[in-house]
Amino acid sequence: MSRLFDESLDTDTLDRNTAAALPRSLSESTLADALALADIQINGDRPWDLIIKDRRTIKRSLAYGNLGLGESYMAGWVDIPAIDQFIDRVLRARLDERVGHSVHVKAHALMARVFNHQSPVRAWQVGQRHYDLSNDFYQDMLDRRMTYTCGFWEQAHTLDEAQEAKLDLICRKLELKPGERVLDIGCGWGSFMRFAAERYGVECVGLTISKEQAKLGQALCAGLPVTFRLQDYRDTDESFDKIVSIGMFEHVGHKNYATYMDVVRRCLKPDGLFLLHTIASSDANPTPDEWIDKYIFPNGEIPSFSQIMDAVTGRFVVEDMHNFGADYDRTLMAWHDNFSRVWPKYAQKFGATFERMWRYYLLSCAGTFRARRTHLLQLVLSPAGVVGGYHRPA
Repeated sequence: MSRLFDESLDTDTLDRNTAAALPRSLSESTLADALALADIQINGDRPWDLIIKDRRTIKRSLAYGNLGLGESYMAGWVDIPAIDQFIDRVLRARLDERVGHSVHVKAHALMARVFNHQSPVRAWQVGQRHYDLSNDFYQDMLDRRMTYTCGFWEQAHTLDEAQEAKLDLICRKLELKPGERVLDIGCGWGSFMRFAAERYGVECVGLTISKEQAKLGQALCAGLPVTFRLQDYRDTDESFDKIVSIGMFEHVGHKNYATYMDVVRRCLKPDGLFLLHTIASSDANPTPDEWIDKYIFPNGEIPSFSQIMDAVTGRFVVEDMHNFGADYDRTLMAWHDNFSRVWPKYAQKFGATFERMWRYYLLSCAGTFRARRTHLLQLVLSPAGVVGGYHRPA
């Protein structure tokens, strides 16, 4: 894991009562005034309030934004009883825009726009650092099919039901028929391919950049017409009846969106359908979150609506667009519940810093979707338009 800071954490951190009694610095007043716009207090007693135990948290948060706050939380410098509620309030008040103009934050945004952080060489890093973490850990945190993307909760009551509903919805949107050949770009542990092969009688080829996912996934799909390939999407050039990509487009990067769509276009039969399931940002030119990039998904980048449309235009007809991003909040909270339940099993292996990092990841992302600053899109695309029109299944 990356080292948190060059400076070590002081042992004489402050408790809530002591901190509240000390005079405020200018930076603390600046932060307190900003947080007040979201009805958040420093050292307050509500679940979404910020409990500062080390005052370096203040300067780091003002200077480095979510990177500074997230690292402070990981180090135990600050506590936030309900991170999801805190992030929801911060984003709804758009505090990230009010305090996100430091030199460091601007430099990070510029670097993200200039450089291609999702080159063929760098594309494998997220597999090694995130998805290869531990198959056992992910089996305990996720649903029984190991589906590491947003569930569909419209009529579901449990995580297992929500994930099966999502998989079935995708199959119906793709109008899968027995014997068809389907490409899954970013197949994870194969939950979609296994479901589609079992329920709809199709043959599937899945691409992943995670050795651990491929190893376990192939075992889970034993006896089914399902093949896993350790392969970058750019190296694929063969024909498929249908193509699906569920939660992988967030690893592509804006400099590669056109290339990605060209790959899908050349591999999809003229009368085929492509379903893209991706997180999308409300911002026109979103900057990758630096804390998420450093600790969770290296080189990740959430696309905007307009970036997706720019990449699609001239290559596909948009047959259907479905936004159920609010369901990701519920999915992440379910993952967090599972994580909390099984954490004692992994505490010795991963350690206390990992626990705080993982809680910050799951709960801050839940807050982001709750604030409706990020969304979950499913787009159904065709090469030349479905004759007579496409109709989304009920």
